[in-house]
Amino acid sequence: MGQQTLSAHDAETLAEQACLAAGANHATARSLAKATVSAALFGHPGVGFPHLLDYLSSFRAGRINRDAEPKIRSPLSAFIHSDADGGIAQLGFDRAMPTLVENTRKLGVTIFTQGNSYTTGELGYYVRRLALKGVIAFAVSSSPPAVAGAPGGKIIFGTNPMAFAVPLADINAPLVFDQASSATAFINLVKAAEEGREIPLGWAIDEMGNVTNDAKAGLRGALLAFGGAKGANVALMVECLAAGLSGASWSLDMPDLDGDQVIDAAMTIITIMPTVVEEGFSTRLSQHLDRLAERGAYVPGRRSVQDCISQEEPISIDTVVLEKIRRYL
Repeated sequence: MGQQTLSAHDAETLAEQACLAAGANHATARSLAKATVSAALFGHPGVGFPHLLDYLSSFRAGRINRDAEPKIRSPLSAFIHSDADGGIAQLGFDRAMPTLVENTRKLGVTIFTQGNSYTTGELGYYVRRLALKGVIAFAVSSSPPAVAGAPGGKIIFGTNPMAFAVPLADINAPLVFDQASSATAFINLVKAAEEGREIPLGWAIDEMGNVTNDAKAGLRGALLAFGGAKGANVALMVECLAAGLSGASWSLDMPDLDGDQVIDAAMTIITIMPTVVEEGFSTRLSQHLDRLAERGAYVPGRRSVQDCISQEEPISIDTVVLEKIRRYL
């Protein structure tokens, strides 16, 4: 498959226009276009423009409220709750982010929790932006059921990802990781099935509950949690913090992703001001990460990222994906 290169400006304009053509209001289209470009440049490209197609079809099908107006309230100074009104998760976060950062700087710790949204997209996007503001951020998100707790078991969890970001000495290159509590992200299973590739044993089970290396059989069955019971515990923790705190649906109660109902996904973000006790936190941590890297450890993130993206930054997009997006215009 070929690739085409667009400038960040043109790619963001294309994403925004496609959202508008699919029926989204202007605020929703702007928020989603910005998140899509950020994922393509700094996060997981698979949840950038390829995932935009899922949003576009969901706007048309009614799985996303195209005219959503998030309802944000603060029942406590250090607790912000957003009802996404059936819209995209990014819009509610965008509306709450200034208060979230301000309260974290003032109080030391703040919690943002949101329910009644479409799936959250690239979870690293949220923590990455917060780290650029100088705060530590830990995010979790629940999602529709796709994961069995163990081979032979029934589907009980979503992929339930978590993401973590910490500001370092170079404020524009934070420590960031974003990973599912399943053995792999669902999109990786889909891609392997499309390409006819075998998957590693331990990623998924087939319809009979048996561990399989056949990606298509895995799609008919279920993903597995990483690390067996330990990964299932993490998935449960994520669900408690995301769906539990926000009041959104448990994964088992979410509607099918191919239906016409709002998904009611949830996200919770905990932010911490790192300099409350240790003024030199970021420098000290950066030096420690250097030591770990020198000893052969894998250190995630630590590459230059931006919130306000240069308009001329090049973005490569799969030609087939690009053509499918353009069909919405």
